Order: sequence, then structure tokens, then C-alpha cells
Amino acid sequence: MLVIRWFCFLVLSAATFAATTPTILVLGDSLSSAHGMGERQGWVSLLRDKLDETGYNHKVVNASVSGDTTQDALSRLDAAVERHQPDIVIVELGGNDGLRAFSIGVIRSNLSRILRTVRENGAKIVLTGMRMPPNYGPVYTRAFKQLYPNTAEKFDASLVPFFMEGIATNREFMQDDGIHPNAKAQPLLLNKVWQVLEPLLEHT
Repeated sequence: MLVIRWFCFLVLSAATFAATTPTILVLGDSLSSAHGMGERQGWVSLLRDKLDETGYNHKVVNASVSGDTTQDALSRLDAAVERHQPDIVIVELGGNDGLRAFSIGVIRSNLSRILRTVRENGAKIVLTGMRMPPNYGPVYTRAFKQLYPNTAEKFDASLVPFFMEGIATNREFMQDDGIHPNAKAQPLLLNKVWQVLEPLLEHT
């Protein structure tokens, strides 16, 4: 009888912990999925360490998929939100859309639908801004850059102005493909997110 009571206590304690632990969901592409390196080297894993070090009781779920576009992420968003019930969602998307020169209207629509869904589910949002290289032309690059502050303002999201600032143009921090940041860049990426994320942690 004592064993049964102890088992029930453990089950209830685990359920209570799961219910009270705030969850951060990272919805991104290869920049957040530790592409080309060990998972423990990626900035999302470093975020877990940072939360532990600073005493925040938050769980981190990495739902990032290398190669994802905004449409890909949108197609799996409902399931991810339903499963994890996040309190904060970090949205790091759009780079693959831009590299494929998708229309600004399509990217804007998909990002808006993602942020609307997150907001309707009661979660706070961190949106990481992206930019395109100049060879895509001034009209496209300006419009792409402006997508992020405009969308963040519309949905009251916290904004990382340019996720790859100081990294994308520095070979020291890039893999040989010239597209993905290397392991040395991951703490820098974390720092950019952390500056925007930390103020939200106190309220979750």
C-alpha cells in the first residue's frame, strides 16, 4: 500500500511540475537547428544552459527544421502549439523564403498567420529579423528587411532587428558554405536573442 501511495505521489508531482513549468518554443530553420554542428553547440541548446545558469524555470522545445520556409513552419504550427502549449515562441524564419526570392506578399502573409496563431494561443512572441544580400536588388532587399519590424509591430512581438548582424559578413563566424553560422557564432546568436527574451521571462 505504501508503494502505491508513493507511486501516486511521484505521478502527481511530475504532472504538477509539467503544468507549472513555462515553455519556450523555438520555431525556426537551419539557423536554429544546429546545422553542420553538434546539437549541443547550437544556440538553442546554449539557451537551455543559460536559463539554468540564471535560475529561470523554463523548458525549451526546439521545433526548428533545416530548410523550412514560412509555409513549411506554418503547416506544422498548430500541432506544435497544441502539443507543447508554449508561453513564449521564438520565430526565426523567412531566410529560406528570401533566398528563393519568394514574393514579399507571400512571406508577409505566412509570417502574419504564424504570429496571429501564436498570439491567439496566448503566447508571447520573439521575432528574429533577417536580411537578404545586396545581389537580390535594392527593391527586394529593402522590402524584405522591412517585413520584420512591420510584422512585429502589428502583432506586438518583441523584435531582434537582425539575427545575423556582425556574423553573416564575417568569415570567422561562418561555415564553408557561406550561409550558415559556425559553432563560434552560436554564443553571439544566443546573446542577440537573450537581450530581447529576458524581459519576457519575468512575466511567464
